[in-house]
Amino acid sequence: MVTELLQKYIWLIQIFIRAGDRGLSIRELSDMWESRFGSAYARRSFNNHREAIEEIFNIRIECDRSTNRYFIRYSEDVADSNAASAWLINTFTVNNILSLSRERLSGRVSVEDIPSGHRHLAAVMDAMTDNLEITIRYRKYSGEEPSSYTVRPYAVKESSRRWYIIGYCVERSRIRVYGMDRITSMTVTGRHFRMPAGFDVDELFSTSFGVYLSDTRPEEIVFMATGKEAGYIEDLPLHRSQKVLSKTGDCTVFSIFASPNESLVMELFRLSPRIEVLSPGHLREELAGRAAMTAALYGNVQNNNRP
Repeated sequence: MVTELLQKYIWLIQIFIRAGDRGLSIRELSDMWESRFGSAYARRSFNNHREAIEEIFNIRIECDRSTNRYFIRYSEDVADSNAASAWLINTFTVNNILSLSRERLSGRVSVEDIPSGHRHLAAVMDAMTDNLEITIRYRKYSGEEPSSYTVRPYAVKESSRRWYIIGYCVERSRIRVYGMDRITSMTVTGRHFRMPAGFDVDELFSTSFGVYLSDTRPEEIVFMATGKEAGYIEDLPLHRSQKVLSKTGDCTVFSIFASPNESLVMELFRLSPRIEVLSPGHLREELAGRAAMTAALYGNVQNNNRP
């Protein structure tokens, strides 16, 4: 039910964006709704949907009283003014397009396989809207049997094609991160919680890489890239704090300010040897050690394969 409502909200936002400043009358909107969903669209339902869209996406559908037409002010700038909402809108829009075109475009559209954790997304967002605790059965990679937790869902975050819940775990008495694809079951309780004042999920992860809340102190990490890799990293930053320190010929030196947790070290190692970490020294040593172990591993394989 929640997923269906979200899809309708997205549809409304999209048609108002397409309508631009001219907007839509109730009659035009009703005709479009009936054509799309096969049912009449009451003004009361539309007003309820307007309120929900403003609450969830921070997008206001206004009414020009002189013409009785509804519109989204500066609709062409909606995507730029709220990147998070725009991402969610685009995600649902693409999913809807793919679903509707599956038969007509069979064999012509290819998408990556994404873990199934998104099936919990709508229910979690519903719980977040009402500040309700959830109970989850969670399967860790290190254990076989799922564990039960009571979680106050503060936020959701997408990273590397997976959805995560960021919330306060009652049993652990701290904020934890839970991958939705590892949740085997989830129940929304009737127990309300109070959000911490000023909570901001982007600020929480401002010095983290990925979805790991690291206790490691953040520091400046300087690395060098050349050629195509430099251009790629400049267009798609490694971290939100990324800066270009210098450019000399084919070489670009970047810096980021982040905690060098395991996730970041693995990403830097993945990009090697196309990039070189210049500082701090301990991180250079860590990457050099991993490179030596990898070389030794493949050296042994090469020796073992010799006749």
